[in-house]
Amino acid sequence: MRCEVCGCRINGKPFNVMIEAARLTVCSECAKHGKIYYDEPRPKHAFVKPKRAPVMPRVKPKMQLPPVDASVELAENFGAKIRKARERLGFSHEDLGKKINEKVSLLRKIEMGKIAPSDRLAATLEHVLQTKLIVPAKEENVSQAKIPQKPNREMTLGDLIQKKKKGEETEESTGRKQS
Repeated sequence: MRCEVCGCRINGKPFNVMIEAARLTVCSECAKHGKIYYDEPRPKHAFVKPKRAPVMPRVKPKMQLPPVDASVELAENFGAKIRKARERLGFSHEDLGKKINEKVSLLRKIEMGKIAPSDRLAATLEHVLQTKLIVPAKEENVSQAKIPQKPNREMTLGDLIQKKKKGEETEESTGRKQS
């Protein structure tokens, strides 16, 4: 063991000394620089508080909502529908927010149409307000959809080649040259 003040090896019994409010283990030479203190023996069995049973928080049963599938989408005018249904039931924004556990600011933005509600929130609103917000998805045929042409632009070399090839194809099919 080494002295915590001078660093020399301690021969014999080390001293527990208080030097400037620091408790140190030192040799006999360095012990004269501080005040010797004695550690009080600690009891073997300390008092232990009895453990209490943990308090379980009360959990509200959640509403069982049907799962939302991908073949449905949000109605076009969902904001107006939500506002009409809320007013019909006599709920304020605050009442509706408390009932479905959502922020009032979010409900206002949804009613104005600035934000679209998530599928889960839409299903909850549909259930609470007793209105239809989720409708079957409209199928769009991508192959028949007309691809918009780019606005007027300058003709490139690639455009000229394609135009020339189309001209050759029409000549072969009609048997005459186009001008």
